[in-house]
Amino acid sequence: MSTGIANKTVPFFDYKAFYASQETEFSAAIDDVLQRGAFIMQKDLREFETALASYLGVKHAIGMSNCTDALIVALKTAGIGPGDEVIFPSHTFVASPSSIHWAGATPIPVECGPDHLIDPDAIKRAVTSKTKAIMPVSLNGRTCNFDPILQIANEHGLKIVEDSAQALGSKYKGRFAGTFGSAGTFSFYPAKILGCFGDGGALVTNDDEVAYKTKLYRDHGRDDETGDVEQWGFNFRLDNLQAAILHVQFKNYDAIIDRRRQIAAMYQKGLNDLAQMTLPPAPDSDPDHFDVYQNYEVEADHRDELRAFLKDNGIGTLVQWGGKAVHQWEKLGFEVSLPITEKIFERCFLLPINMFVSDDDVQYVMEKVRKFYAP
Repeated sequence: MSTGIANKTVPFFDYKAFYASQETEFSAAIDDVLQRGAFIMQKDLREFETALASYLGVKHAIGMSNCTDALIVALKTAGIGPGDEVIFPSHTFVASPSSIHWAGATPIPVECGPDHLIDPDAIKRAVTSKTKAIMPVSLNGRTCNFDPILQIANEHGLKIVEDSAQALGSKYKGRFAGTFGSAGTFSFYPAKILGCFGDGGALVTNDDEVAYKTKLYRDHGRDDETGDVEQWGFNFRLDNLQAAILHVQFKNYDAIIDRRRQIAAMYQKGLNDLAQMTLPPAPDSDPDHFDVYQNYEVEADHRDELRAFLKDNGIGTLVQWGGKAVHQWEKLGFEVSLPITEKIFERCFLLPINMFVSDDDVQYVMEKVRKFYAP
């Protein structure tokens, strides 16, 4: 397993290229906002919210400061609080259970399945008299298998609050991630499929009461129409400048998804025969799922050595969330063993997949992976 000499550079994500890709459009949108002095909750935010709601086919899309804040509000509007338990998959970013904690409830971590998403059987085993909600996390651009999750929720009278931070545009049986529960949430962190130039997020819902309460929570408890303070609230507003930047990209969102699916298909064709690797499902391999490939998360033998080899050859990779499942962060106080999830974290990592990765880049990545595993 000797290392080679880099003759090409493929960064995991190129933040400079992100701006350069639509510099003219971004600059025009930024200048327009600045010249109008339209900084907080102006028409740019409303236009983006309208476009997002229309795309997802929901009644309400509400821009938020980030996805974590959106999750906190989604839980609060679902009536979740002290004494309640909320089930979530430990294969996620700490923001998912953090939102449960700061809503006053207790996060209960469970196993994921072979698709790296929450295991419905694990949900069943975790339900107690204190369970009040399930937080399915649709990861890597793939929507969870919601039929069994909805069945469990209906049987036990549980709320569903979706963490769809990585899944905007993905579908399960024709239905978008984020539209299955009382509310769904999305992240617009710069490296997301739809990213802004800082933090940003959104909450979506078909429930008028949830939407009204969300708007109160995000703006200090103030009513949009009257300006009256109706309750205690937060400052969870999506910055108007970021909304304008998001709206520029969102006009081409279908093309962005198409490109990611093309790259995923290339990886599938070029690496699927390697016995040492487990790839995510190929595009269109499952009629129930439409995946948008926020990430391309693989499992690999000799994962750390492979990543080092790829790095030596100029290829950036990533193990999500510091390389640990949430329950493995000891100082958070979880006392549970989840062997399936733990095994996945010994093998998983992300290959480059974004709008700035060329076909030649993908071929180069695959060439080096195959060289690493060559006899």
